[in-house]
Order: sequence, then structure tokens, then C-alpha cells
Amino acid sequence: MTGIIALQGGGAFSLHDQLDARLLKEVNAKRVVVLPTADAFEKPEILVAAAKSWAQRLGIEAEALMVMRRTDAMEQSAADVVRKAQAVWFVGDNPIHLRSVMKGTPVWSAVESVFQAGGLVVGAGAPASALCDPMIDPRGGALALGLGLLSGIAVVAQAELVSPDRHTRTKKLANVPLVFLPSSSALIRRGHEWEEVGSHEKVGQLPT
Repeated sequence: MTGIIALQGGGAFSLHDQLDARLLKEVNAKRVVVLPTADAFEKPEILVAAAKSWAQRLGIEAEALMVMRRTDAMEQSAADVVRKAQAVWFVGDNPIHLRSVMKGTPVWSAVESVFQAGGLVVGAGAPASALCDPMIDPRGGALALGLGLLSGIAVVAQAELVSPDRHTRTKKLANVPLVFLPSSSALIRRGHEWEEVGSHEKVGQLPT
């Protein structure tokens, strides 16, 4: 059994309430673990506050797990918190840092366990790219090693903010199906099935 992966172009805890509520209901999730790892160098407390307000609106419980460094992701206690969740939300703006912190750690193994057990894993904004393999390097649009919860596809998050030069460069460099995903749009993967929410640009066919 596997669960649901949702890639949201952006708008964490603000643009996708209706979709979020539907997905949470689908996996019967009343408790969400929020990982603001990708905002470690910014102000993760802002996202944590937004998550609390969002959880109140949706009538669920949200626990922020402040896994900001790789040493945090190596802690078994943090992995245990994730493993007990029915849904995990990745938020923030730095996919490179998210990948560096998570890859090959107990916390990431726990995320994979949630998914394999039928739970929900969401990447909102930059983490949507990092959950894929390859991922898009935001520094120039090249492809890089990602976390690989989804493989054979690359996502450009917050596509409405991408410059024409980077848009063209990323298209040239991509050797897998590529999706330019605006903040208001999302891709959802259930098993071998895709649901596409909102308008977005696809280059190539989504993997089956």
C-alpha cells in the first residue's frame, strides 16, 4: 500500500485550504507534522504560525518539528514523531538545504514510512521540487539530485516568478518530464494515477 504525494506550486497554508482538506480527509488524517526545514535560514516561525492558523481552520492538529540541520534529522526521537503522523507537510524556500538535511537520515526514512503506510506527503513551494528526483536547482535551473519520493519527473515551483531566461534554460537542460507549477496549482500522485489541479505547463508526459 502507498499513500498520496501532493506537489503544490506554492501558497503553503494560504492558497490550498480546500485541496488540503480533501486530501487530509482522503487519508483520514487528524494530525499533521510540519517540517519547515527549507526555511532554516529565513524565518521558519512565520510558517509555523501560519500552520497553526491553517490547522484551526481545517479542524486538525499540526505539530511543527524544527528539523533545521542534518544533526536534527539524525535524531531517532524526531523520526519517531514523523512516523506516528498520518500526514507530513514540507514548507520553506530552500530546496537545496532541505535535500542536504534530509537525504539518507532517520527522519527521511520515517517520511517514506508514512507514505508507504498510506499517508499523505505534501511539498508546498520549493519542497515540491526537492521531493522529486531530479530536482531543480533554483540557483540556475539545472537538474540536481533530489530526495526521490517521486522519480522521473522535475517540478519548477512558483513558476509565475521564474524569469524567461531560467524558463528557457531549464527546458533545455531537462531530460525528464518537466512541470512548471504556479503557486495556485498542484500535482497529486496516487499509485500510478495523477490528479492535476489548476493551470500549469508540462513538457513531456507525466510518468506512470
